[in-house]
Amino acid sequence: MGAVVRLAMVQARRDRWILAVWILGIAGLGFVTSIAVAGQFGNEDERAAIISVAAASPAFLFLRGLPDGTGIGAVVFFQVYSSTAVLAGLMSTFLVVRHTRADEELGRSELIGSAPVPRVAPLAATLLVGACANLVLAGSVTAGFAAAGLPASGSLVAGAAVGAVGLFFVAAAAVVAQVMPSGRSANGVAAGLIGAAYLVRGIGAALGTPDADLMHVKAAWPSLFSPIGWGQRSRPFSSADPVPLLVLAAAALVLAAAAVLVRNRRDLGASVLHDRYGKERAGAGGASFVGLAWRLQRSTLAGWCLAAATIGAVAGGLAPLVRDALAGNPSLKELIGRLVPGGQADVVDLLTTALLGIAGVLAAAAGIQAVLRLRAEEAEGRAELLLAVPASRARWLAGTLAIAALSVTAVATTAGTAAAVGLGLSGAGNSQGGLIVAAALAHVPAAAVFPAVTSLAFAVVPRLSSALAWGFLAVGLILGQFGELLGLPLWLQDMSPFRHSSAMPAEPFDPDGALTLTVSALAGAALAAFLIRRRDLTA
Repeated sequence: MGAVVRLAMVQARRDRWILAVWILGIAGLGFVTSIAVAGQFGNEDERAAIISVAAASPAFLFLRGLPDGTGIGAVVFFQVYSSTAVLAGLMSTFLVVRHTRADEELGRSELIGSAPVPRVAPLAATLLVGACANLVLAGSVTAGFAAAGLPASGSLVAGAAVGAVGLFFVAAAAVVAQVMPSGRSANGVAAGLIGAAYLVRGIGAALGTPDADLMHVKAAWPSLFSPIGWGQRSRPFSSADPVPLLVLAAAALVLAAAAVLVRNRRDLGASVLHDRYGKERAGAGGASFVGLAWRLQRSTLAGWCLAAATIGAVAGGLAPLVRDALAGNPSLKELIGRLVPGGQADVVDLLTTALLGIAGVLAAAAGIQAVLRLRAEEAEGRAELLLAVPASRARWLAGTLAIAALSVTAVATTAGTAAAVGLGLSGAGNSQGGLIVAAALAHVPAAAVFPAVTSLAFAVVPRLSSALAWGFLAVGLILGQFGELLGLPLWLQDMSPFRHSSAMPAEPFDPDGALTLTVSALAGAALAAFLIRRRDLTA
């Protein structure tokens, strides 16, 4: 036990700044949302109006969660819980994979294994650090809600709900790390599980049953298959119920035990799923930097495209529900038109616009991950061997940026195509399929800015490139998606590239904004290609 505690302290020291940023960011999001809701919807009639719209619209339910009354705490939890739960899951999975599968790849676990410690000690230490991190997260979220003036008991349950979801994904990621053969694949699968949990929760909420006064919604059975859905069932600010959180804790214990059992039975570096052996020689395309980047990124890109296709399919699946909810209810349709910006658009188009906006975020993340592969190649020593050939670093960077641009475009196109097909089959949308695909592609210029900024960070401060890249995406998402809700100044909201994307089909295409974003992305990439020649390779 002493070895586990000492290893846990070492891991906590390594991640102290990363975890601090995650925890303070998630708690801060809850705090500022609470302040914003109290400021913008201080009148109970205003809160009742927005909750009645959400309860009657599957699109709102899918994106936000379950309405649970008109109290300020209930509205805050409805607005922010799903986002904080997803962030808690990402914090937990990245933490676990970094200290398990990634450390095995880099040889650190082999050094620890040479000491007289049990085989499962590093995994047990990681589980301990993950549990403590989520305990601190739960306390921080509770403190944030309470500091904003929400009831202390409800704040406690709400913080516990976020922490319980994070704890579940600590254990889930531990299992994934035993199954997958590399840190990259483990992170991809774990992130996919979080995305699936969000989608399943959204489907369960969209299919939920509202009560007669449209103030509460009971989730449908699909939410039972989502840990985020279980946390949502705690209803902290109306009829608080900690039992769903105990279910999450029990599931986490079972998964953690399974991970420990598998780790105790496998060799160091082995995995349940194995990497396939490649060909002895690369093909014609593999002899170039672009071909190499494609070879390294194609499986990851397939995963991003699958997630984008799921989001597009959801648009087609929910469209008939939205149409039926508004059929014969002109007053509700008029209320939505007054509450939603661009209210002259068809409500199905508003749903499609919102989901394609999420696909735009996925496209940006796919581009960032493609560029950050360069940092992994450099840190692990492979870039030094690669650049021993007579080729410039600028060409190395340009090859990866080309695949990053392809990734951004492919993810957006996949989402648009899936949405167009789904809407066409359901017959619920008014927009043509070509317009839906164009609406998805309208997010490409904004999404392309993020891999360009990532390449610039990699060229200047390679050791901080990952933190800066994902931090920029998080800030851009918050400013673009929540800036208006949080009452932030317009100039600050405009700092997010997502604010300048054309919200088609609800709004017309803005060529000036798209041109500005495209030029910004190209300028950032060109500057990165120039600067990377002026620094040494780093470990």
